[in-house]
Amino acid sequence: MTDLSRREALAAAAVTTLAAAMPAWAQDKGTPADVAAWDLSELYPSDAAWDAARKDVLAKIPGLLKFKGTLGTSADALAAALVAQSDLGRVAGRVYTYISLKADEDLRFAANQERQTQASDMFTAFGEATSWIAPELLALGKGKIDGFVAASQILRSRFDFYLADIVRQTEHILSPEGEILLAGTSSPFSGARDIREQLVASDIPWPTVTLSSGKQVRLDDQAYTLNRDAPNRADRKLVFDTFWAEYGRFKSSLGAAYLSHVKADIFQKKARKYPTSLAMFLSGNNVPEAVYRSLVAETNKGLPQLHRYFELRRRMLKLPDMAYYDIYPPLVQLDKKVTVPEMRTTVIEAVKPLGPEYGAIFAKATAAKWLDPLPRPGKKSGAYMNPGAAYDVHPYLLLNLGENYDGMTTYAHEWGHAMHTLLANKTQVYDKSDYPIFLAEIASTCNEQLLAAYMVKQAKTREEKLFYLGQQLEAMRGTFYRQAMFAEFELTVHDQAEAGEGLSGEKFTAIYLDLLKRYHGPKVAIDPAYAAEWAYIPHFYSSFYVYQYATCISAASYFARSILKGGAKERDNYLSVLKAGGSDYPVEILKRAGLDMASPAPYQAVVATFKDTLDQVEALMG
Repeated sequence: MTDLSRREALAAAAVTTLAAAMPAWAQDKGTPADVAAWDLSELYPSDAAWDAARKDVLAKIPGLLKFKGTLGTSADALAAALVAQSDLGRVAGRVYTYISLKADEDLRFAANQERQTQASDMFTAFGEATSWIAPELLALGKGKIDGFVAASQILRSRFDFYLADIVRQTEHILSPEGEILLAGTSSPFSGARDIREQLVASDIPWPTVTLSSGKQVRLDDQAYTLNRDAPNRADRKLVFDTFWAEYGRFKSSLGAAYLSHVKADIFQKKARKYPTSLAMFLSGNNVPEAVYRSLVAETNKGLPQLHRYFELRRRMLKLPDMAYYDIYPPLVQLDKKVTVPEMRTTVIEAVKPLGPEYGAIFAKATAAKWLDPLPRPGKKSGAYMNPGAAYDVHPYLLLNLGENYDGMTTYAHEWGHAMHTLLANKTQVYDKSDYPIFLAEIASTCNEQLLAAYMVKQAKTREEKLFYLGQQLEAMRGTFYRQAMFAEFELTVHDQAEAGEGLSGEKFTAIYLDLLKRYHGPKVAIDPAYAAEWAYIPHFYSSFYVYQYATCISAASYFARSILKGGAKERDNYLSVLKAGGSDYPVEILKRAGLDMASPAPYQAVVATFKDTLDQVEALMG
């Protein structure tokens, strides 16, 4: 039985009954702590079955070449080629998902790492065998493609959006010779990132400091993140002063690397005939520039609330003044253990405003063996939801949860992704189910916000409420305001570079210092040396990417506020976004749900949520 039919059966199940069910991984007392808790047999019953499937994909890949040169002959020929590509790719995704999950169970087990390489090689062969499809489609032209879509039910139901998207980008596609030349720039253009990574990883002589406890710390990037929230204020200042001074000593070299990256962006935007680098990087998901620029403009309008937060932080930490090195210590400590079964029970309650359909699917999914929740030696670090095989089976989640509120937030976040996948797959055909990053973080962040609201409501003491509210404030500061500041830095740098202004590490530092002062306000002391932070952000080498964290939390705040204050209509609008999957451009999907990302509304919503949370904290403090 497929997961789709299992999901359909959930509609008749009672949420309360499902919520009470003990998760399968919690029931299985025979599973040792050093063994993964998920069940991969639903993908393939054995490694031998997986290998047989892999070899079958490899055997079928050459057959895709028989369609080459046929796409323009008829609608049926085009449909046959796209179906063959899609169906084989679907199986290839399942093959890769199984072994990637297996490999992440224990990175020390070489055999699975080797099998993962085999799966990667399989995908490379698949990509090579289908690389001709897009150029051949482009050669057909809009009129012919539109005619084929009108004549074929298969093309209309499965591939209409895919084909329309290819046609949309036609003016930015070069001749075959031009595309080959541009493809050849990939390796040299990645040199700027490689130089930056090499400098940071091996060539910068990271200094060692001695903290007030007597502990000695070699301050590289990782040690900085682990010690920037030190409880002793003098230690925090020492960490910041030492770390950023070292970055500052290399700002000329790091500046040359980043400027090279920016120049590569400008070269590509000219080659592809885009008006700006920003327009080029937004074009993949057809996101208007107005979305990005509205985010920056509205964030700046909301800065007074951020400045208010820093003053509140100063009061809660009982500091005589506020400095940049005081933004990371937790506002309130709460040593409260939360087991994984307790996380599940709590989050089930927290997401009830999303309605019975969502609740039933969530309760059933979280009770199954889809999750590997706890850390252990050899297991891959971090947290993710892997949707690669989800359409025919279901998502799998790898987590490394601490048994605390942070762990529960991660649990809610990653299950938000999984629920997005489940609802999209239940509603959309395979070819329209995959959703972009622009939408992905909305589902996960909305779950986080619903959890935070629930925890504040359920808190028994003033300290508990302050803890949950403080966590919510810090999440919005880091995900909305900080990422928007990064987005503004990228926009300023590219705008100036495209205008022909001279740029260097010194200029990048000056731009970043202005942003730090503006975003943190006149009452937060910022040593100019700290403005070397721009060189520490690796995301700047993935141009115009981080803004999506800010847009997603903005959209999530908009929907969470409307759901908690509204009713079935507001909830259904939100769920329509999750169910849409990748059936349209993300901005259009959100517009149909009542949210225009080019307007001020979503950014005003997150600022309003931030303000409401500040109001609650100040009321509790008296």
